[in-house]
Amino acid sequence: MPRPLAELPKAHLHLHFTGSMRHETLLELAAEQGVHLPEALVGDWPPKLRATDERGWFRFQRLYDTARSVLRTPDDVYRLVRETAEDEATEGSRWLEIQVDPSGYAARFGGLTPTLELVLDAVDRASQATGVGIALIVAANRTRHSLDAKTLARLAAQYADRGVVGFGLSNDERRGRARDFDGAFRIARRAGLLSVPHGGELSGPVSVGECVDDLAADRVGHGVRAAESPRLLDRLADRQVTCEVCPMSNVGLGVAEHASAVPLRAMFDAGVPIALGADDPLLFGSRLLAQYELAREEFGFSDAELAELARQSIRSSAAPEGVRKELLAGVDAWLAAPDPHDETRVLRARQ
Repeated sequence: MPRPLAELPKAHLHLHFTGSMRHETLLELAAEQGVHLPEALVGDWPPKLRATDERGWFRFQRLYDTARSVLRTPDDVYRLVRETAEDEATEGSRWLEIQVDPSGYAARFGGLTPTLELVLDAVDRASQATGVGIALIVAANRTRHSLDAKTLARLAAQYADRGVVGFGLSNDERRGRARDFDGAFRIARRAGLLSVPHGGELSGPVSVGECVDDLAADRVGHGVRAAESPRLLDRLADRQVTCEVCPMSNVGLGVAEHASAVPLRAMFDAGVPIALGADDPLLFGSRLLAQYELAREEFGFSDAELAELARQSIRSSAAPEGVRKELLAGVDAWLAAPDPHDETRVLRARQ
C-alpha cells in the first residue's frame, strides 16, 4: 500500500466552473427542468471526444453549452460550488482556483457584475462549509472580440481584493492569438491579478511563447506542447512559469493519443513547475486525484516527486502566505510519514 494520495495536501489551479459539475447533478437538474441531454452526457458518459479538428471542438463546445444550460437559478450555482468544494476536500485539495467566464451566465443572472457577485458569494459559502480555500479566476474567451476581454478584465480588477485572484483566456487557441488580448491582460496585471492564459493545448509551442512574451503569463493553462521545443522548456524553467498540466483532459481531447504520451515527466525533469489539474471533470470523467494517481502509476513518480508536484501547485497558487506555509508543512508531514511498504516488509519479516 503506497502513501494515500487523497491525504496529500494540494492546490487545484485548473478547473472550469461549469466543467466542475458532478455528473449526477447534471442528470438531476436536467430531469427537473425538462432539458434533453444528448446520449454522450447520459449513457455514453464520459463522452468520446476529439477536439483536434474544428468539428471535434465544436462538438465539445456544444456538450459544454448543454451542461451550462441546466444552471438556471442561484440555488443551482450554490449547489455546484458547494459540491465542487466537497469533492476537492475529499481528494486532498485544500486550495482551489476555479475559472469562470461571467459572460456565459450574464443573461440569466442579471448581467456580468451580478453574475460574478453570485459566484463569489457561492464560493464564500462553500469555503466556509468545507474548509477549502477558494478563489476565482475570471476568464475571457478567445473566440470573442478583444474589447469583450477588456470589459471582463476591468470587472475582474474591481474585485481583485474580494476573491478574484487571476485573469485567464480560454477556448480554442486556433481562433485567437494571445497577443490580440494583451490590452486586457495589462488591465488585469495593473490590478495585481495573476496572468493565467491557456496555451499549448490545441496549438504548438508558439502559442505558449506568446502567452509568456505577450501576456506575461505567471502560469500557462496546459502548456504541454512546450515539450516540442527544448529551448522553450528551458525558458519556462528559467522563468519558473508554471504549466497547469491536465493529463486526462489531454487524452480526452486527442491532444495526446494515450496517457503515456502526455509529456508530464519530460516537463517535470526539465525543471518546469507543474500544477496538475482536472480541467473539466464533467466531460472527462476524472477529478484531481486521478491526475496524481496517473503520475504515480503511468509515469512512475515516486512519493518524493509527488510531494514536489503538490508543493509546486501550492507555490504557484494565489493562496495567502499563511495558507501556503500550512499546506507546505502538510506536504512535508505526508512525506515524512512511515512508508507503508516498509511497515509491510517489517511485519512479514516478523512472521
